[in-house]
Amino acid sequence: MSYFDFTSFENTFHVYIKYVLGKQVETASKFDIFNAVCSAVNRLLIDIGFESYERYRKNDAKRMYYLSMEFLIGRLLSNNLLNLEIYDKCKDFLHKKGHDIEELVEEEGHPALGNGGLGRLAACFLDSLASLDMPGFGYGINYDYGLFKQVIVNGYQTEKPDYWPNRNSPWLIRRSGNTIIIPVYGKIEETKDINGDYNPMWMHWKLIVGRPHDILISGFGGRTVNRLRLFSAWASENFDMKIFNDGDYVKAVEKKIRSETISKILYPSDAQYIGKELRLIQEYFLVACSVKDIIRIYLKYNDNFDNFHKKTAIQLNDTHPALTVAELMRVLIDDQGMDWEKAWDITTKTLGYTNHTLLPEALEKWPLSLMEKVIPRHLQIIFEINQRFLESIKKKYKDQSQEMISKMSIIEEGEEKQIRMANLAIVGSHSVNGVAKVHSDLLKTRLVPEFDSFYPDKFNNKTNGVTPRRWMVSCNPGLSKLICESIGTRWKSDLTRIWELETYSDDKEFLTKFAQVKKENKIRLTRIIKDLVYMDVNPDSIFDIQVKRIHEYKRQLLNIMNIIHTYFQIKEKQIYPPAPRTFIFAGKAAPGYYTAKLTIKLIHEIAKIINNDPDVKDMIKVVFLPDYRVSLAEKIIPAADVSEQISTAGMEASGTGNMKFAMNGAVTVGTLDGANIEIYEEVGEENIYIFGLQVEEVEALRPKYNPQSYIDQNIDLKRVLEALSSDYFCKKEPGLFQLLYENLVVKGDYYFHLADFKAYIKTQEQIGNDFNNQDTWILKSLLNTTRTAKFSSDRTILEYANEIWGIQSQI
Repeated sequence: MSYFDFTSFENTFHVYIKYVLGKQVETASKFDIFNAVCSAVNRLLIDIGFESYERYRKNDAKRMYYLSMEFLIGRLLSNNLLNLEIYDKCKDFLHKKGHDIEELVEEEGHPALGNGGLGRLAACFLDSLASLDMPGFGYGINYDYGLFKQVIVNGYQTEKPDYWPNRNSPWLIRRSGNTIIIPVYGKIEETKDINGDYNPMWMHWKLIVGRPHDILISGFGGRTVNRLRLFSAWASENFDMKIFNDGDYVKAVEKKIRSETISKILYPSDAQYIGKELRLIQEYFLVACSVKDIIRIYLKYNDNFDNFHKKTAIQLNDTHPALTVAELMRVLIDDQGMDWEKAWDITTKTLGYTNHTLLPEALEKWPLSLMEKVIPRHLQIIFEINQRFLESIKKKYKDQSQEMISKMSIIEEGEEKQIRMANLAIVGSHSVNGVAKVHSDLLKTRLVPEFDSFYPDKFNNKTNGVTPRRWMVSCNPGLSKLICESIGTRWKSDLTRIWELETYSDDKEFLTKFAQVKKENKIRLTRIIKDLVYMDVNPDSIFDIQVKRIHEYKRQLLNIMNIIHTYFQIKEKQIYPPAPRTFIFAGKAAPGYYTAKLTIKLIHEIAKIINNDPDVKDMIKVVFLPDYRVSLAEKIIPAADVSEQISTAGMEASGTGNMKFAMNGAVTVGTLDGANIEIYEEVGEENIYIFGLQVEEVEALRPKYNPQSYIDQNIDLKRVLEALSSDYFCKKEPGLFQLLYENLVVKGDYYFHLADFKAYIKTQEQIGNDFNNQDTWILKSLLNTTRTAKFSSDRTILEYANEIWGIQSQI
């Protein structure tokens, strides 16, 4: 394509240095050079973007809009260069200017637009949509601050502001002509129209302005560029001039400050009422801005709404955007004058909902009183949706309807009535999907079985995936180069071709190269560990890695219990593990989640003892890497020998970290939970380590589970728990870890650590023995890489496109 004339790239680079910065290349700083490269890349993206949008217009293509509170996009420079296939040219160009491209990449900040798997999945989906040349676009919030920056002080997690200088980001394009004005607060006045029909009027509202900014998303090969549109909240007026002139300067800007708080930070704490209110306004702000913008785009090419659902698909990424159901209905009825039945038909045919949790307590609910205060018209609409829905339940179930109503109603009765956002999303969507086979099954049989009975054709599965462009090509260049040398480059856009590598499974020269790539990645990670936590680790040891959000159901504590057990085997019995092992943790705990934060403290206290004990003789080391984020994950994942995916069976919806690790040749140790089951099916039982209770066994055991019986039967488990209940790991803070002990022994061990301990220990011993047979281990690692094509987000997006959205490639 003409856009890839590198002379044009070079010219844009020099123009930026000279005419934007007013400098010469020789005097420009590294950060100046970084911004100049980004400017040149963005010019390419803009040109391709114009061509993509024109293609969509000419083809009258149906478009899909993905609404999500998070988009964890990570750094963009290297990803864009790789997707445009000009990375090497840019590298050579910069080298001639005296700059190293890898150093420039480190100049880029981390966009504070997401937290964990939910946001990273959304980012992978945008990459795949563009790479598959499909008209798919993201909508989110342009946060100033992310969740938080994790800093470890004396083993404790502390939270610092995670500021992203978004207004200075080279990737963020402000769309000043497309501002959105949305109402909030106020009250409903009961009125009638000229025909005498009920006509509620939303009055006395306040206004918030949503200013859109775009980040351009490049597909692989540079054929298609889509966009992620992010809204910043602004006050409708900068300040009250009268109050300002009266001398109360602080009060004069109070409204402006309060309005702009909406997009200030990702997930403000909802422990207090004011935090709850801000969270609800955030979700409404995302939904209202997105719906108005989507409708604006639709009306550019259409005169009426007859074809809205035929030309528009909207996907709700979890329950955060569930208010889209009420907002789309409000716009169609109040703004467009549509009757209820037609508006409801369009709404349900347009919306799809993805569920991401099996934990009932994680399903969002909002106090009815709060919703009445913030968005009173939407509450009216939700009442009407619910009333009509309950009537249909009564009609279908007749005498049994009362029991079904209590479970399925959008309004949860109680001392304080709540709005069940998952129920609203299910009722208002034509498709509800889980994100792994087992998750989708449990969604229908355990979480919302009544809805599956009522809507037998609505529920489906779309197993998650990750983009191989970032999670193999970009983060593991050594492996990518080896694969390209062996089977060519087509696997980058079609991961099903990766199986061709299996023809090398008995090629000793290839296997040696494959092992060397892993070794080099481990050496790179040892340098990062040294830089971050000042610790030396052995790259020849097993790199046993568990990096993810810290949560009880993810069972970092079970991993810790194995470490304590291994330590006591060495310390008290002189029984050494089959191979040296470095246990590496990373992940953030929610600021108010005391048990999770205590788990982080325990990891650090254990590390302090083990890493400094000469009796251990470097056979085991424990590392916690702070402030886990995309750029750190890109260094950790390629270096892993063992991927810890050990959640309690039936608790993890899917997981995507498990997929990234397997793609990069890590061997999984895990339970049959989430996508682990499908990884097991793909890679084969000899190339994965499965242990522990299965979903059915957990459910059968729970009513009669007695943790003490497991302690009585296992002396090693008893020793681990004794250490946890004593002050062995907290001599300076006696009793510090008593809560963790009580959760396991006294409070019922809800996540079945003790029940799975014996099997986990046995499996870990087997891993150590197998690792010592390097020929066998390398083959396991290779087959994990070659058999994970299913977990490309390209496959996931194709399924969504064909079975839910009805969109197609536009090439």
